[in-house]
Amino acid sequence: MSASTQELSSIIKEQIRNYSSRLEMKETGTVVLVGDGIASVYGLRECMAGELLEFDDGSMGLAQNLETDTVSVAVLTEGSGIHEGTGVRRTGKVLSVPVGEALLGRVVDALGHPIDGKGPADTLEERPIESEAPGIIEREPVHVPMQTGIKAIDSMIPIGRGQRELIIGDRQTGKTEIVIDTILNQRTSDVICIYVAIGQKKSSVAQLVRELEMNDAMSYTTVVCASASESSPLQYVAPYSGCAMAEYFRAKGRDVLIIYDDLSKHAVAYRALSLLIRRPPGREAFPGDVFYLHSRLLERAACVSREYGGGSITALPLIETQAGDVSAYIPTNVISITDGQIFLETELFHSGIMPAINPGISVSRVGGSAQLKGMKKVSGPLKLLYSQYRELKAFAQFGSDLDDDTKARLALGERIVEVLKQPRQHPVRPGCQVAVIYAVTEGYLNDVPVNKVQEWEKRLYAYLEERYTPLLERIEQGYFEDEDIAALKKAVLGMKR
Repeated sequence: MSASTQELSSIIKEQIRNYSSRLEMKETGTVVLVGDGIASVYGLRECMAGELLEFDDGSMGLAQNLETDTVSVAVLTEGSGIHEGTGVRRTGKVLSVPVGEALLGRVVDALGHPIDGKGPADTLEERPIESEAPGIIEREPVHVPMQTGIKAIDSMIPIGRGQRELIIGDRQTGKTEIVIDTILNQRTSDVICIYVAIGQKKSSVAQLVRELEMNDAMSYTTVVCASASESSPLQYVAPYSGCAMAEYFRAKGRDVLIIYDDLSKHAVAYRALSLLIRRPPGREAFPGDVFYLHSRLLERAACVSREYGGGSITALPLIETQAGDVSAYIPTNVISITDGQIFLETELFHSGIMPAINPGISVSRVGGSAQLKGMKKVSGPLKLLYSQYRELKAFAQFGSDLDDDTKARLALGERIVEVLKQPRQHPVRPGCQVAVIYAVTEGYLNDVPVNKVQEWEKRLYAYLEERYTPLLERIEQGYFEDEDIAALKKAVLGMKR
C-alpha cells in the first residue's frame, strides 16, 4: 500500500470514528392563495410577525397577519413565480437592508438594491428596517440649526437638527422643491441626505436625481425609490429602509436629513396592503394602526447625546392635502406626531409668491432654540409683521380711505413679501439672510420701489460678499453682538448710497 493510499485510508477512518448524525428541522409551509402581492401560507405555526420568509422560487416575503391556520405574507419581489402549492421556508430573521457609505450617490429600491445601472454597492453591513426609537435618556435638546437656505423657513419656521418638521399642502404647491433646495443647501455642511420617494412616477424621480447631480448634491445623498408602478408592500417598506440607512450614519455620530415624499401615498399603500390581508378598516377605510405606522417611523428621528453616539436624524415628512383640508385623518395624525408644520397655500402659489408658505398656520415648536443668534434677533418681529400685513391687505380691499399708519404697514408688508420670495435652486447663506431681514424689518427698504426690492437684494449680497465677508462668517458662527449690529447697519446704509 502506497503512502498516499495509507494517508487517505486514515482520513476516512478518522471521519467514520467522529461521525454523528444530526437531524436539522426546518419549518416549511405551502401557499394556499396568492394575488395582488399577498400570499396566504398554511403550515408556518411558529412564524413571527415581521419575519422574513423565503419561497421556493427565491422570492422573499414579510409575515404580516398571524392567523389560526394561515399566515398572510406581503411578497417583496416583483414578477415572482409564486403560485398555489409553492413551498415557503422560515428564515428566522427580520427584514434588513444594506447600509453604509457605499450607498451615497446611489439610487436604490425599497430593499436597498441599486437600480441606477452603476453596478452593485459595496456595502459590508445590514440593519433591520424596524428598530426601537431612542429613549428619553438617549436624547438631548435640539440646539443646532438645520439651514435650509430658504429665507422664509430659516427666519420664521426654523428647523433644528433632530427635529421632525412636516411640509404640508395641496398637489403642485412646491413641497418637493423646498426639500430639494434643502438638500442643495447641505453642500457646505456635513449633513448626509436621504430622499425616500414613495408612489411617484419613475420619470419624476429620474428628473430629481438629474437635478441633484447637476448641482453636485448626489455625492452626499442616497435616493430610495418605491415608484407608483411597484407593489404596495414595497411602498410600505421604503421609508423604514431609508430610516435604517440614516440610523447607520447617526450611530457614527453624523447628522442626517431624511425626506419622506410623501407619507400620504405611504398611508394609501399601507391601506391597500391591510385591506388585502383582511384587516378591519376604520375611519376613511384606513386600518386602526395607521397612526402607529407613521409614529414609529418619525419617532426614530432624534438628536442623540454624545454618550450614545452624538448624531442626529432630522425628518421632513411631506403630506398632500385635498383642497387645503389639514383636518383630514392622515394630515391630523402626522401633525400630532411632528414638531411643527410648514403649510403651503395654493392661492399664494398661484399669485406668484414662492415658496408659498402661509406664516399663520405654519409653526416650528423646536427650531427657535436652534436658531442662529443673529437670525433670532432680526426675525423676531418678522412673523408678526407679515401676519398683520395679510390681515390688513384683506381688510384694505373693502375700504379706499386708509390712514397713514395702515398705509405704512401695507408698504412694509409688500417689501417683506418681496424679500421672502426666492427662486428654486438658489439657497441663500445664513449671513446674507440675516442682513436682508434686518434691512427690511428696520425700514431701510421703505424708499426702495417694491418692483426693485429683489434687484436691491442681489446687489446687497454681492456687496456683503465683497466687503463684509468676516461679518458674514461671524454671524454664521453664532455671534451677533452690538459691534456686529453696528457693522451690519453700516453695510446696509453704505449699500443704499
